[in-house]
Amino acid sequence: MGYSQFLNMVPEAFLVLALLLLFITDFAIANTKVKGHALAALTLGLLAVVTVVSLTAQPASAFGGMYVATQAAQLMKGILAAGAFIVVLMAQSWVESSVVNVRHEGEFYMLILSTLLGMFIMTSSGSFLLFFLGLETASVPMACLVAFDKYKRQSAEAAAKYVLMATFSSGVMLYGISFLYTATGSLYFDDMATRLDECNLMSPVQIMGLAFFFSGLGFKLSLVPFHFWTADTYQGAPTPVTGYLSVCSKGAAAFALMVILARVFGSMAEYYEYILYIVIVLSITVANLFAIRQSELKRFMAFSSISQAGYIMLALIGASQTGMASLMYYVLVYIVANMAVFTVISAVEHSGQQTADGQPLTAMSTYNGLYQTNPKLAFLMTLALFSLAGIPPFAGMFSKFFVFMAAAQQGSFWAYFVVFIALVNTVASLYYYLLIVKAMYIKQTDTPLPTFRTSFTTRAALAICTLGIVLFGICSCLYDWLFKASAVL
Repeated sequence: MGYSQFLNMVPEAFLVLALLLLFITDFAIANTKVKGHALAALTLGLLAVVTVVSLTAQPASAFGGMYVATQAAQLMKGILAAGAFIVVLMAQSWVESSVVNVRHEGEFYMLILSTLLGMFIMTSSGSFLLFFLGLETASVPMACLVAFDKYKRQSAEAAAKYVLMATFSSGVMLYGISFLYTATGSLYFDDMATRLDECNLMSPVQIMGLAFFFSGLGFKLSLVPFHFWTADTYQGAPTPVTGYLSVCSKGAAAFALMVILARVFGSMAEYYEYILYIVIVLSITVANLFAIRQSELKRFMAFSSISQAGYIMLALIGASQTGMASLMYYVLVYIVANMAVFTVISAVEHSGQQTADGQPLTAMSTYNGLYQTNPKLAFLMTLALFSLAGIPPFAGMFSKFFVFMAAAQQGSFWAYFVVFIALVNTVASLYYYLLIVKAMYIKQTDTPLPTFRTSFTTRAALAICTLGIVLFGICSCLYDWLFKASAVL
């Protein structure tokens, strides 16, 4: 085992090289006038390369099974890199504003790539040791991103809550991993699964290990009852960071959780499935009830993301090939739909306009009559909300159908019951998504937000997201491709 093992980690190696190149470039052009545009163009180019490399990378393993990159893991890395590309693209209006000093633009891009590296490691881990390292590599820079508007009280408060909850959840997760190590004597997924299979009767230590591990990862996914940090953090963080936190971080954690449940805890399915049933029903139902009461759009999207995390968890029931393909498809569709919403929020927030009643630009009342003055933004926002709600013929409807199908294939009464509850909640979610549509098209106001022109990068991000919302539901070959890649979990 030598340094040549690192060559098997192709997407991660490219991402590390991208980080080094970005760091050197930031240092070299620190005092030039073209720094901002040059770093943005370089970051977008590097993320595009990483996306292509990840999507075309072959399955690989390294370090005696500590690193295991299946075909599904490589595709998931490509999806996450594409999501980061959209985040950087839509963040330009915020980065170029007076909020972000030109000296710190390079730091923002490097933090994005650092969190992405942690997510890549998480998705390809074959050992709890590497998994935890990846998790922390993603979490620590994310806390810096949440606090990036360091002179805003809300941003500092959001970061403080995120760090405290992340620290607590990491401790709980390590506590669970220590129980599992005590019971099996190994941190490798395959070795641990073999020794758990050999147990005729599950011990309390193993069950507690599973429960604590799931609780720790439940924080990263914002699942109820581990969701209390979400609304305050989403509201206080810069809008592009909120979008990044809601899609890429959640997608990587969901994928890693499914791999671990399938590879390690297959013999304990009767235990973790009941945990999933309870968490799914609570997450979808509680989030929907709280979303209805929100008047601030970023808090509204926070509860929407909690509900969407519950739907993603449906794919984990049974931990099957269909479930893995459904999870990746759902995350892909969720990225384009959610980022379209956050791109519009960011565009309005940094438009330079002021509301007549003094409300913040992220208040839902700001969008009253938006169709009168900015019809294109209102229309694209409506498409994204319809996709999140699962209204046909947009891609969100197909993503929900596939996760429902994956859960129903488990075949038990409780699986069918959970799917039924999720279907009922889907109807309920239509109400609060349509509240925003109602504000934009129906609510009358004498002082709607004035007409403004968005930047080229904002329009490009919206174009990519809208194409994804429309085309991902039409191109059936996309799901078939993901299904074939999910043959090996």
